[in-house]
Amino acid sequence: MGHQEHHKRRKHARVLTWNIHRAIGLDLRYDLDRVIAAIQPHDPDIVALQEVDSRGHEPTALPLAKLKQMLGSHAAEARTIVAPDGHYGHVLISRWPMHDVKIHELHVSPRETRCAIEATIESPYGWIRVIAAHLGLRPNELRSQLGTFRTLVEGQTGGLLMLGDFNDWHGRVRSSLTTLIPTHTRQKTFPSMRPILNLDRIYCRPGGALIHSWLELSARRASDHLPVFADIDLSIMAMQPVAPVEESQTAAS
Repeated sequence: MGHQEHHKRRKHARVLTWNIHRAIGLDLRYDLDRVIAAIQPHDPDIVALQEVDSRGHEPTALPLAKLKQMLGSHAAEARTIVAPDGHYGHVLISRWPMHDVKIHELHVSPRETRCAIEATIESPYGWIRVIAAHLGLRPNELRSQLGTFRTLVEGQTGGLLMLGDFNDWHGRVRSSLTTLIPTHTRQKTFPSMRPILNLDRIYCRPGGALIHSWLELSARRASDHLPVFADIDLSIMAMQPVAPVEESQTAAS
């Protein structure tokens, strides 16, 4: 079945979050094609990927360029480490146009800046507000991140789709957000071979928008995290259409 035909038959949008571990699998090989092959059969509409690393790659073989080519032509990128030979961070990719893209710094450190990507996606189900994040796990990071992140979520009225690697090893993120956006996927995703922690999540508001969620277990050797997919009824979380504001010159492409 072709890509467009498959999408037309689906009644709901499909979303994915996955920490791809720089596309280095448990066999210690870099293999971005393996990552893409695990994703494509599910044909997601909105994709959040963490630990996307262009360092050391030729300009003609940058990971984000290939991911956009294969998964969706609209993308926003949060560069959390910038080096002379490239950069590292997380991305939000969509088959539909993005507007009003913002990159929010959650925690700044010499080691790595933690960020959230905020965007409005112009889907056929309505305009959807989306936040993609990769939170840090160190205690000094987590305290400042949670304050900033909670303020960001509180500032969103109405429907909201939020996804990413929340690094919630001890439940502090869940307890902080539970009154704001309580419904999320609950599959255990880390470590990929024997998952015991629900680090990677897809949050929905209103909760009834989350139709079904699942893991792709065949991808367990492609990364140290498992990918989480969900079918979402975007129509019940859609915003009223508004005129897009000017997009960030550096965040979206």
